[in-house]
Amino acid sequence: MTEQRPSVPAGSLAGFDFLPRQRLVFGAGTAARVGELAKELGATRVLLVTDPGIVAAGHAARVETSLKEAGLSVAVFDQVRENPSTADVARCLKVAQEARIDFIVGLGGGSSMDTAKGTNFLLTNGGEMKDYWGVGKATKPMLPMIAIPTTSGTGSECQSAALIADEATHQKMACLDPKTIAKVALLDPDLTESLPRGVAACTGTDAIAHAVETAVSRKRTPLSRMFSREAFRLCAHRLPEILVRGASAEARGEMLLGAAFAGTAIENSMLGAAHAAANPLTAHYGIVHGQAVGLMLPHVVRFNGEEPGCEEAYAELLAALRLGLDADKSAAEQLAVLLERLLREAGLNARLRDLGLPESAPASLALEASQQWTATFNPRPADPKDFQRLYQAAW
Repeated sequence: MTEQRPSVPAGSLAGFDFLPRQRLVFGAGTAARVGELAKELGATRVLLVTDPGIVAAGHAARVETSLKEAGLSVAVFDQVRENPSTADVARCLKVAQEARIDFIVGLGGGSSMDTAKGTNFLLTNGGEMKDYWGVGKATKPMLPMIAIPTTSGTGSECQSAALIADEATHQKMACLDPKTIAKVALLDPDLTESLPRGVAACTGTDAIAHAVETAVSRKRTPLSRMFSREAFRLCAHRLPEILVRGASAEARGEMLLGAAFAGTAIENSMLGAAHAAANPLTAHYGIVHGQAVGLMLPHVVRFNGEEPGCEEAYAELLAALRLGLDADKSAAEQLAVLLERLLREAGLNARLRDLGLPESAPASLALEASQQWTATFNPRPADPKDFQRLYQAAW
């Protein structure tokens, strides 16, 4: 086993230094304000980063129109792919350089916003994405950005990280720098109305995982826990409802807001072993991130439940939903059962074997999972043998 580190009790008042770097604008129709807000921030030549699905839904055209009506010139990169790689950033960078842009708008899910942030790194600081793998490695200022999420999941609009995969190795590189965070996050529930059910299920499950993992992260603080609890309350309550065609604007709005709060919690806390276990599943088997992390999360919750601080934090999450606790069962077990129910309601697989993984897969995945950056923030230390047992339980 790895060296045991002391757990951080859920009630401890861990110190923090909170400097809000971002303006949040929430409400139906707020995407129409993007031109006005970009102009306030000094934009003249804007790069709009998005994906083909957002173009097909008509959202990109509406955002582009708002920017142009504000008197701004607009260059569009609309070829973002899921789980963007260094090749995607390189293609976007070329468009940015040719247009000599001075402002960026990221429109879409986490992939669009990650591509926009990655482009910002290279456009302003040069080099390659691997140069920024880690924390605070950019030495020069970056261009201002507005982030407009069209999914309720990643919370990337409220984070200062770009997750970019190496095109050759498929290794995900987390490039974090406070300079990358969007100056404005525009949260418009109207943009999630056309979200396909499968996407809503995966992104919503991801948001719930963010809330659960940040609630017990080794870096959690009273501030991050506040965002974690409210994110969990909103997302766990609304996920089943937004999966139904014609979901109410109120439900979609609360889900979108909850995902942003979960992203804010990540920014002030970090994640844990469920995300560490999910990344190799995506890299080697192409499993969508929300499916992967949602499948692993109940097993990680049970694993972490042996830490007293986690048990208290998990009880707080259940209390946020006003769910009565069963005195005969641990809060970790009750939370894990709830997460498994939400996974079923989302129509996502609960076993790795059902996703085509061979029974031998856990052994090859465990070492890589233990080396993921997010694993270092898990409240209970996890070595390769622990991850192998987690994968076997999920298989």
